[in-house]
Amino acid sequence: MVFFGEYQQSFSSPGRLLLPKKIRDLLKGNAFILTKGFNDCLAGFDKKDWESRAGNLMQVSLLEQENLEKRRFVFSSVTYPEIDDQGRFVIPKSLLQYAGLKDVVVIIGVGDHFEIWEAKKWKEYASSSTFTSSS
Repeated sequence: MVFFGEYQQSFSSPGRLLLPKKIRDLLKGNAFILTKGFNDCLAGFDKKDWESRAGNLMQVSLLEQENLEKRRFVFSSVTYPEIDDQGRFVIPKSLLQYAGLKDVVVIIGVGDHFEIWEAKKWKEYASSSTFTSSS
């Protein structure tokens, strides 16, 4: 499974978002993992893939502050949104606030997961990325 592409979406009601079909088709079942991502976005994972990743995170030493902080950051915000028959799901208020999501978002594939960005933040990030500015 490889998540790819860039999709602009608008909320249909507060917190309710349509997950693009190309992203939905890669998820097994009607639920997925959604958590805080880095750079003020949200990260989405297939449930089965998440379980193996979570197992890897559990293997790191808690004697190192950075490892403990990563675990707190990721695990404290994990949710299991369910996708309805129309392909919509609801983002919890705490995650909406964290990522600054209001009207328009951009959902991007990042290979092993997908991310949900506030549209202006994504545009700024993409245009300031060292990868895009050096190519």
